[in-house]
Amino acid sequence: MTTYDLRLHGGDVFLNGEGVRRVDLLVKDGTIAGIVTPDAEVEAAEVVDLHGKLVLPGAIDPHVHLGKDIRVPRDPDDALLESASAVAGGVTTMLVYLMSGESYSDVLPGSRDVMSRDSHVDFGFHIVVGSEAHYEEMPHYIDEFGVSSFKFFMNFCGEEGAYLGLPGNDDGYMYDVLGMAADRGAMINPHPENIELVWKLKGRPIDESRGPLHAWNMSRPSFVEAEAVQRVSFMAQVTGASMYSVHTSSALALDAVLRQRESYENLFVETCTQYLTLTTETDPGPGTYGKVNPPLREPRDLEALWTGLANGDVDTVGSDHNARHRTHKEKDIWKASAGFPGVGGVLPLTLTEGLRRGVPLDRLVNATSTRSAQLFGMYPRKGTIQVGSDADLAVVDLSGETVIEAATQHSAAEYTPWEGTRVPMRVVHTLVRGHFAMRDGELSATTTGEYIERPHSGETALAELTSLPKEER
Repeated sequence: MTTYDLRLHGGDVFLNGEGVRRVDLLVKDGTIAGIVTPDAEVEAAEVVDLHGKLVLPGAIDPHVHLGKDIRVPRDPDDALLESASAVAGGVTTMLVYLMSGESYSDVLPGSRDVMSRDSHVDFGFHIVVGSEAHYEEMPHYIDEFGVSSFKFFMNFCGEEGAYLGLPGNDDGYMYDVLGMAADRGAMINPHPENIELVWKLKGRPIDESRGPLHAWNMSRPSFVEAEAVQRVSFMAQVTGASMYSVHTSSALALDAVLRQRESYENLFVETCTQYLTLTTETDPGPGTYGKVNPPLREPRDLEALWTGLANGDVDTVGSDHNARHRTHKEKDIWKASAGFPGVGGVLPLTLTEGLRRGVPLDRLVNATSTRSAQLFGMYPRKGTIQVGSDADLAVVDLSGETVIEAATQHSAAEYTPWEGTRVPMRVVHTLVRGHFAMRDGELSATTTGEYIERPHSGETALAELTSLPKEER
C-alpha cells in the first residue's frame, strides 16, 4: 500500500467542474496524488483535520511588482516579506514584473536567485520591454528563461519612462512587439494610458473639494485608459497577437475590450482588487495611500467590473502589488507615488465580496486562480485541484474574520489602503507544493518557492490545453 506524505481530511474541497465536495486529498512529493472519500482506508505520514473548512486551489496573483524601487527583486526581504504577505492571503504563485533598461539576460538570473532563496511562493516573471534591444531579445527570453508574457507601457512616450531607465516608445514599437508575440506564442500585457491626453489635461483646473482620490481620477480620466485599450486591442487583431489588458479599472475600458472581442477573441482582461473594493467615494477613504495608476474610479465603474467578473468578461483578478515604503505616499496627491501593496488581499477580498454579491464560487475561483494558470501556461500544474497537479491549496474558514492591518500584512511598505477593513473569512493554512507555507495562521520558517518556466501564454497556451485528456482540462 502506498504511504502518502499528507492526508487532508474532512474538508469541503472545490473541484473544477464538480463544485464543492466532501473529499480527502492525498499528497505525495508535492503533488495531489489522490482524491478519496473521507472513509477511505489509506496510509499517510500525517493527517490534518479540516472539518468545517473550505479548500480552494491556491490563489495566483498575476500582477506583482517587487523591489524597493519596484523594478526587480534584489534583496532577501524583497522576496521574503512580500511572499509572506502572499501566503498569509492564500496566494501560492506570483507572476512578477521585471523592469529594466538593461538586457534581461543579465537581470533575470539575479532576480530568479533572490526569489528561489527567499520566496514562500512559487513564481514566474513577466518582462517589461521598452527598447529595440529588448524587442530583438524577446525570442531569447522565451527560449532561455521560459518567459512568455511581456509588458510595455503605452504611456512611456518622451521621458515618461526615464525613472525606470526605459526609453520612450510609440505605436510602431507596439506593432513590432505584438507581431513578435504572435510569432512566438507569447502574450503582451500593455499598460494602457494615452499619455498625450494626460499631458493635454494637465493644465485643466481640477476640483479638489471632493477629496484627493477624486482629483487624481479627474487628472487621468477613464477615457484615457479606454482609448489606449481600444487601440492596442485593434492592433492585436491586426498582428494576430494575444493581448492581456492589465489592471482594468473602468466601465469604459472594459467596454472597449469587449467591443474588439466581438471580432477577435484573443483579448483578455485583468482587474485588480482595489477596483472591486475601493472607489473615489469610499468612506473613510485611504487618502493618498490609495493613489494608483489607473486611478481608483467611481462606484459605477466598480459595479461594471463586478458584472464583468460574474459573467466571465473579466478573466482574472490581481493586485498590482507595489512595496514602496509608506514615506513615498505621505505627501499631497500630486507628489505621492502611485501604487500600493495588495497581494495578501486578492483572495480574501475578492472571495468574500463576491460571495456577498451572489457571484458563484466557481467564477471566483476561476478569476483568482484557474484562469491565470491557463492564460500564462501553468495549467494544470497550477490553478486546479486534481490528481497530478501541484498541491497548492488555500484552506479558508468562512465563519472566521480577518482585520486587514499593515502590521499583519508583512509587506515592507508598512501600510495598506484597506487598513481596518473587516473581512468575513480567515485563511487558516496555505500549502505550496504540499509544504505548509502557513499553518494555523503562522508562517513557516522555511521558504520553498520555485521558479516556473512558461514557454507559451495566451492563445497558444489555451490551445495546448485542448490536447490534454478531458479530465485534466
